[in-house]
Amino acid sequence: MIRRNQAKPDIRDLTLDYLQDFMTSKGEKNFRTKQVYEWLWKKGINSFDAMSNVSKTIREVLSESFTFHKLEVATIKKSKEDKTIKTAFTLHDGLQIESVLIPSQDRVTACISTQVGCPLGCKFCATGSMKYQRNLSVGEIFEQVIFLDKQSNEEHNHGLSNIVIMGMGEPLLNYQHVMTAIHHITAPDELGMSPSRITLSTAGLVDQIKRLGDDKIKFNLAISLHTVNQIKRDHLMPVNKSNPLHKISEAVKYFYDKTGARITYEYLLIKDFNDSISDAKELATFCKIAPCKINLIEMNPVKDSTYLRSTPERTKAFFDFLESKNMVVNLRKSKGADIDAACGQLVKKISI
Repeated sequence: MIRRNQAKPDIRDLTLDYLQDFMTSKGEKNFRTKQVYEWLWKKGINSFDAMSNVSKTIREVLSESFTFHKLEVATIKKSKEDKTIKTAFTLHDGLQIESVLIPSQDRVTACISTQVGCPLGCKFCATGSMKYQRNLSVGEIFEQVIFLDKQSNEEHNHGLSNIVIMGMGEPLLNYQHVMTAIHHITAPDELGMSPSRITLSTAGLVDQIKRLGDDKIKFNLAISLHTVNQIKRDHLMPVNKSNPLHKISEAVKYFYDKTGARITYEYLLIKDFNDSISDAKELATFCKIAPCKINLIEMNPVKDSTYLRSTPERTKAFFDFLESKNMVVNLRKSKGADIDAACGQLVKKISI
């Protein structure tokens, strides 16, 4: 039985200043606040009882005023093909999300969700078929990382190598919570992961890409491009109508001028839709905007979708053309497709 407690805020939603004021109001010294904060963001606990160096009295005071909106594991599925693991979590309000642990040679990557569902409705993505419910909180985003890091240690004898914020939802529609969670993940005195090991993927929200530039982010930015033909992209990704390609181009230039960071473009190869040499030429031209790299992605099967994976011959021709233009290009192989854990396949299938 999952407890639902809307009256108490999640303690992980509090700022350090707010927590300090609260502790001061209870007659506690500053170092006690630091102890509590370290339990939250350095050790990643989700229970007041776990704060072993904090007195029982303080723990009781905290639990009377705050709570933890914990992630409860609903299901865990392991791929027989490549050892990818998909975990479905039930949230405190009964909604569900999915996260994925992806092993690759000597690396293990966590794919993290930021929303319940997604409002963008991209035609190739199963998550887009879900009704959008809400943004995830800072704690809910952060706790996925803690859980998958522990899962990685149990399965592979070492922690996470990388994090990709490419799971359910459009991260830049949950901008502040995502940025705050990344801060807690990367802050040296908190979880301490290098920002260079984190990649955030967006469908191409122009204003927010510029905001990332203004914020001079240190993590990696990827844009799900998939085609640079305006008509095709309007059809494939409805968000393109309000964030057209020429505006994305302007935002990329702005972002690069502000950060000097190379953007990654994600390009899903769809049979007879965007996989011709003509499409490759258009992509190569678009990529002249600023230094970049391109990840070509294999199309994964999605229920009721009419889109199919490009053939090996057309994929190779597309790849070879981009390489001939001195572009940095990689072909990203599908992982976890047999458990619906691959790119574009995350969707809640369980109801409680």
